[in-house]
Amino acid sequence: MTAYAAGFDPSRVAHLGGRFAPVTEEVDAVDLEITGELPEELDGVYLRNGPNPRFTPIGSYLYPIDGDGMLHGVWMSQGRARYRNRFVRTPAMRAEEAAGRALWGGLESMITPGPEEVGEALAGTFKPLPDINVIEHAGRLLALAESDCPFRVGPGLETLDKETFGGLLPAGITAHPKIDPATGEMVVFTYALEPPFLTWSVIGPDGAVSGGPTPVTGVTEPSMIHDMALTGRYLVLVLAPAFFDLAAAMSGGSFLAWRPERGTRFALIPRDGGPVRWAEDEAFWLWHTVNAHDTAEGNVVLDYVQWPALTLGSAVTGGTAHHGLTRADIDPVAGAVRRVQLDDTRVELPRIDDRSIGRPHRRIAVAAGSGRTAGLLPGEYDALRWYDVDESGLMTLGWDAGDLSVGEPAFAPAPGSGDDRRGHWLTFATDRTDGTSWLLVIPSEDPAGGPVARVRIPVRVPLGLHGIWLPTGE
Repeated sequence: MTAYAAGFDPSRVAHLGGRFAPVTEEVDAVDLEITGELPEELDGVYLRNGPNPRFTPIGSYLYPIDGDGMLHGVWMSQGRARYRNRFVRTPAMRAEEAAGRALWGGLESMITPGPEEVGEALAGTFKPLPDINVIEHAGRLLALAESDCPFRVGPGLETLDKETFGGLLPAGITAHPKIDPATGEMVVFTYALEPPFLTWSVIGPDGAVSGGPTPVTGVTEPSMIHDMALTGRYLVLVLAPAFFDLAAAMSGGSFLAWRPERGTRFALIPRDGGPVRWAEDEAFWLWHTVNAHDTAEGNVVLDYVQWPALTLGSAVTGGTAHHGLTRADIDPVAGAVRRVQLDDTRVELPRIDDRSIGRPHRRIAVAAGSGRTAGLLPGEYDALRWYDVDESGLMTLGWDAGDLSVGEPAFAPAPGSGDDRRGHWLTFATDRTDGTSWLLVIPSEDPAGGPVARVRIPVRVPLGLHGIWLPTGE
């Protein structure tokens, strides 16, 4: 047990209160209240996952890494909507529910229960945290953790089982795999505290592992990598100097060490199995990529949200909290990188039309800070912003959300259309004045005009993190 356990006061953790405060009630509701008119073309479900502790945390709590997973779903059809939320019930959560309290501490506390509390199988293990993302691939709906096995979820959001992909990926995957819309393959990676520290794999469109896990050469110590990008030729990983330090964690210090003198490295991993191409740059942190694509000249263009340093909870290690949209042009032959800031607005949670993954994209959507609202926590935003990317440059559109704190926007394409300007952007939002939550439906043709429909959610939806639109029949 570390100092985190002795001095931890959950009431002083900002991300356990306000718009981030967990909810424990599981709700089913039909015929939700709709302000405006829900477009008839929206026929499917919007799902979102995020950290939501089932019981008051013990030892430590670090947003956005800690917390049990909770899925929120809004099913829409014929202009009507219904809602359901469910916890992602891992064996550890079920043990805590049986005990009526938290048994595992947050990641920084290193608290694990003994066999007298949870039995031999769970004793001394780390708690699975499939609380970051939710995706669908090969007919499987998966709740994803930071670097662990996902959990399969049923159509009613019931938790089914841990997913090891036929036992071939027992260490799991990270929370942001990428699905190639051209091949149907899902490319994944995972990092570990022991060698091999970084591996990648390919899961075919049938759900079977078709390649890997393959170690990434040139990685000699454990570091944290949250997201990836994919092109037709490469898996793209950005290795910031955020290194795991277990010795410090065991003595009450941080389990992640920011070492800016080491710089940030770009790894271009050929999907055909060729040698890894490396490029080095000055230190920065990256939570989320936008997308990447190959150029005719053989380079890789990567759009992402750049932070000056690692951010966890309300703390920033080694820099300020300002972050903006950035483009990197990576030359795999010369090992060189040219970075350009596209916008210096405080933004995060970027999304595109997923049908453009690995290819040039035209529109980027982000959650943004307007600069007018005091007291927003890291991970909280009061505006949405869109960028149209073409040969003439970058055009920006924005919508001020007023008293609403908004989350990640996800795109629901218009049926039968291949145009990312035809469809709707979906996001949960919570009113800072009364705590009510809404699903916002914003037309891609005129996003700056704001929502055409607001669906009232019967419970507050805590802010964060990632979601997906699943049309009926797909």
